[in-house]
Amino acid sequence: MTSKEIRKKFLDFFASRGHQIVPSAPMVVKGDPTLMFINSGMAPFKNWFLGNEAIKYPRVADTQKCLRVSGKHNDLEEVGVDTYHHTMFEMLGNWSFGDYFKQEAIAWAWELLTSEYNIPVDRLYVTVFEGDTGENLEFDQEAYDIWKERIAENRILRGNKKDNFWEMGDQGPCGPCSEIHVDLRTEAERAAVNGKDLVNTGHPQVIEIWNNVFMQFNRKADGSLEPLPARHVDTGMGFERLCMALQGKTSNYDTDVFSPIISRIESLTGKSYAHTMPGNGNDMTVEKTDIAIRVIADHIRAVSFAIADGQLPSSGGAGYVIRRILRRAIRYGYSFLGMKEPFIFSLVQVLADEMGDFFPEIRSGRNLIEKVIREEEESFLRTLEKGILQLDQMIARTSGDVLNGAEVFELYDTFGFPVDLTALMAAEKNKRIDQAGFEAELEKQKERSRAATKLETDDWVELTQGETEFVGYDQLECESRILRYRRIKAKGKEQFQLVLDRTPFYPEGGGQVGDKGRLISANDSLLVTDTRKENNLIIHFVDSLPSNVSALFHSNVDGSARQMAAANHTATHLLHQALREVLGTHVEQKGSLVNPDYLRFDFSHFAKVTDEELARIEELVNERIRQQLGLDERRNVPIDEAKKSGAMMLFGEKYGESVRMIRFGESVELCGGTHVGNTAVIGYFKVTSEGAVAAGVRRIEAISYKKAFSFINDQFETLESLRNLLKAKDVTKSVNDLLHRNQELEKKIELLNQEKVKGIRENLKSSVSEIQGISFLARELDLEAAEMKDLAFQLRQQYPRLLAVLTSKAGGKPTITCVIGDEAVKEKGWNASQIVRDLATEIKGGGGGQPFFATAGGTDASGLDRVLSRAGSLIS
Repeated sequence: MTSKEIRKKFLDFFASRGHQIVPSAPMVVKGDPTLMFINSGMAPFKNWFLGNEAIKYPRVADTQKCLRVSGKHNDLEEVGVDTYHHTMFEMLGNWSFGDYFKQEAIAWAWELLTSEYNIPVDRLYVTVFEGDTGENLEFDQEAYDIWKERIAENRILRGNKKDNFWEMGDQGPCGPCSEIHVDLRTEAERAAVNGKDLVNTGHPQVIEIWNNVFMQFNRKADGSLEPLPARHVDTGMGFERLCMALQGKTSNYDTDVFSPIISRIESLTGKSYAHTMPGNGNDMTVEKTDIAIRVIADHIRAVSFAIADGQLPSSGGAGYVIRRILRRAIRYGYSFLGMKEPFIFSLVQVLADEMGDFFPEIRSGRNLIEKVIREEEESFLRTLEKGILQLDQMIARTSGDVLNGAEVFELYDTFGFPVDLTALMAAEKNKRIDQAGFEAELEKQKERSRAATKLETDDWVELTQGETEFVGYDQLECESRILRYRRIKAKGKEQFQLVLDRTPFYPEGGGQVGDKGRLISANDSLLVTDTRKENNLIIHFVDSLPSNVSALFHSNVDGSARQMAAANHTATHLLHQALREVLGTHVEQKGSLVNPDYLRFDFSHFAKVTDEELARIEELVNERIRQQLGLDERRNVPIDEAKKSGAMMLFGEKYGESVRMIRFGESVELCGGTHVGNTAVIGYFKVTSEGAVAAGVRRIEAISYKKAFSFINDQFETLESLRNLLKAKDVTKSVNDLLHRNQELEKKIELLNQEKVKGIRENLKSSVSEIQGISFLARELDLEAAEMKDLAFQLRQQYPRLLAVLTSKAGGKPTITCVIGDEAVKEKGWNASQIVRDLATEIKGGGGGQPFFATAGGTDASGLDRVLSRAGSLIS
């Protein structure tokens, strides 16, 4: 069977057994601070398990896009090295929410694998939970008894808590699990070693393909377990591994899931994929080529689908994870396939062709994905070139055979230069890196990051059962009671989260920030500092608990801030419509921020928006504001009906079966945010900036409502002040006259400074010493920074083997300039940036620059004499 047929057979099998087939959720997670990406098939149903959301279907089946590159499930460094780990993978799953349990789950798993997929029984092994005395958990006799009706007892293995007790995380639903493993070895290998001895040992051909998790318990914050009110089934089968088993392959990469991508890599790079298996005594050059091809084939899937689901590469958070995956692929191509130009973006077309039928987002987003990846490739290849130059200089100035671990880390941290590439290039020069020193610096950085993001949460304290009723679309005040609360601690600050039975507070979502306001009871007045939606709960943040948590509260939203945010949100919809009219219907929203002060809108477009286009966009928005378009809001609209109406849907958003539809004239969007009742309320709309965010993505920032009028008044006041200062009616002409006169004066000053620097250079001839063939100079001069730089470059031209350290107190701040001639840089391997950083400690400062020219500033001018004194010892 092809991979498409394998996927279809799984879904058809469970559809015939009463399961609702649901589409894959976007891989990028929203509204859950504990999860960056979907990392398992159960993650999209987390709220169902937690009871935070009503269960829509008692039985569900799907194939879910997953990504495992961070946190507990981190397979990144294994990917490509072996044949079965992946960053992105598909998880086939069937689910029971309080419906069937172990009997049906095991029976159907066995029937599908042996009767439908026809996997030989003598190649299968199963595991059951052996129990754990420390947790007071018993052996899973029930699962064992069900299995022994289908498979020989010597093929039922007992697994420990690590392998056979599945947990969502440190807290939450959990339970024993029963895995199914398949032995894909040759007959000779199977005869030599019993397969059951290789289960869960990491053998590449004796692998787990299906895990049946029986959710029975809830793990509390104190580590204890309590029974869940209803028992659930959560199963997951690795699609890529299943394809390997059914297609008679010994590697996931040999299946038709990956073979089209690998064929394209071969044609682009001119390298051949040799299908090597790790640890089989392969030629190392061939094996490294194969590893690189596997890395790229895997990573292009993860990066492309992440972008398709709304996550662009960036310098922080989830975006940094995606950038890290892509850069790993680029450097493998650079180091082992000899690819010095962008090529990975060309693989997106293969993905669109192969997976576009089942995952249409990869096909519709292909152009954007290609442009983003290409720009990232170009950028990182430039970074690699800079890093290689820095590394060459590091190697040249290292007298021993070990590169300093802290410097290797700086190269990694500052330039993003991979440590394994540093090790590889160092080995070519008969040097090695101080791995322990590097790891120590890396751990310090991780510790800093952990400290900055560490979140401590207590268990929820349940006061009463119930769900939150959100009334914030219709009113800004209501009476409320606390349903549950908990303490949290982040960055050393303690806060409390409250869930109310009724709330007018809008939780952050759809780009709009959460409401602020107050909760007022007979004895307390609590400031609500933020409102968010986490795991489908509307959470109100307060700095302290009320004296009586059972009291009746008057919930009161800050109406002024809400109105300003609502005006900006409606203006965002009008902006989206105007962008599509002026620039074209290819424009799609790629992100937004709506707060009381301004709005920010990211959208797909492949060129700078011209001044004329911006003016027309602004004009269209203001025209619709003047048209006084009323809000047409429809709640609980069936999703299919909303699609037929042509409503715009947000990029990478997961929609339910019913949605809220917002219309202002011809602008129709699915949106959960708050809006003004009429566009006239917005008053005026003004674009404040436009620029690039990433390849193919632009950003507009704008203001409206009160902020826009304040902006206009400020501009008029500034203009009037200028008229008074210039004593002129025509401000533009007066300013142009001033600029012209200023340019003439600057030219005269520049000529005078050049003569001044030239004279100083001539006077310095007598101060230049010749030491061991080096022209050495150390002097304090009364020069500004620009003059000092001009002098430094004149000296470099005059003295090719120069080493000069120049200091100054001009402007009241101590500075150091180090300049080295080209020949001295090449012959001696000296680095001005390193020297100036070292000397800057004397003036309590820092700096840097290039190998031939660097500067530093500080706060302690008394140290300049010590700088000049130390400069004399540099040559020796």
